[in-house]
Amino acid sequence: MKSFYDTISCKDITMTIKRLFFLVLCFCLFSGLAHARASLGPTEELKPTLDKIKEILADPDLAGSERKAKRREKIMAVAVQGFDFAEMSKRVLGKTWKTIDEQQRVHFEQLFTKLLENVYIGKLESYSGGQNVQFQEERIKGKRAVVNTVVDDNGVAIPVRYVMLQKGSIWKVYDINIEGVSLVRNYREQFKSILRKEKYDGLVKILEEKNASFIDEESN
Repeated sequence: MKSFYDTISCKDITMTIKRLFFLVLCFCLFSGLAHARASLGPTEELKPTLDKIKEILADPDLAGSERKAKRREKIMAVAVQGFDFAEMSKRVLGKTWKTIDEQQRVHFEQLFTKLLENVYIGKLESYSGGQNVQFQEERIKGKRAVVNTVVDDNGVAIPVRYVMLQKGSIWKVYDINIEGVSLVRNYREQFKSILRKEKYDGLVKILEEKNASFIDEESN
């Protein structure tokens, strides 16, 4: 009576070895890629994002008010890769975040992200080409990191700190500190005052009206 091993031909063994070798090779390859991705530090994650945004702002083919929609679209596509707008929204809303449902959270994130786009990208679009970002030290504590930079704006040194959070293997910015002023803290204090008087629905209405006002300004 033939044993189990006797029923396997040399060809079967060869094919089995080839399959095993292929699986091991794939495992090693993807493990290597995952390890390389995980090994990126906060500064290594942040720098390409800022460089890409700078390139878009300096691109003459995207300059001018008539190309604003396309320019904004490209900037935001890059920004969502490097900035954690969900985390920002959660932190600026504070304790109120826990009192609203998932649908409300998504809507608030959309409103707040649009506000940041209107306010800050609007300022960035005045980019003159004279700014230069110098990356300095980074500090990591657990899953939180701070990357210090200095923006040289035509001889004026402006310290900018990017506060980042690691989720999985990816570091993303959730706060920006410019000359000692925290974006998240600044908005949280503003929103806290509004929430105290107008409650959550009132804050949403104010944000909707504020974003609409930017559209009105553009149409005039």
